[in-house]
Amino acid sequence: MNLSPSLLGRAGERPPEAVTLWGTGRPMREFLWSEEMADASVHVLLNVDFKDTYDNSIKNADGITEIRNCHINVGTGKEISIRQVAELIQKEIGFQGELQWDASKPDGTLKKLTDVSKLHQLGWHHKIEIDEGIHRLYEWYKKGISINHQTV
Repeated sequence: MNLSPSLLGRAGERPPEAVTLWGTGRPMREFLWSEEMADASVHVLLNVDFKDTYDNSIKNADGITEIRNCHINVGTGKEISIRQVAELIQKEIGFQGELQWDASKPDGTLKKLTDVSKLHQLGWHHKIEIDEGIHRLYEWYKKGISINHQTV
């Protein structure tokens, strides 16, 4: 989900009375602050040996170790509905208008949650929760850092 300019408004413009979002808002999503993706990747590169990413007790019929499922999911392991995220954004930016949901538009996949148990076992956990991430993103947006939006 993006911090939509329709919700944020444009510099010098009066905010809309309502913003229409696609779907019902019920789908669940997982959000990770982008810098934490980088942090998790560096943690794995510096601290994880490949042999720590699979179960070496699993053998095939010939007694040879099966190396499977050695991928490492990066995420928070926490999910939140699109509706709840929209409401958090609404609160953060002080939007007084109404959030409307257009159920004629698709919701998409109802759940997108990664299993981060392996990453946790390897010693990395996220630190930035969704509300702090929204706050940081909005502060960044207000400073006019966005290349797609010019502030006055």
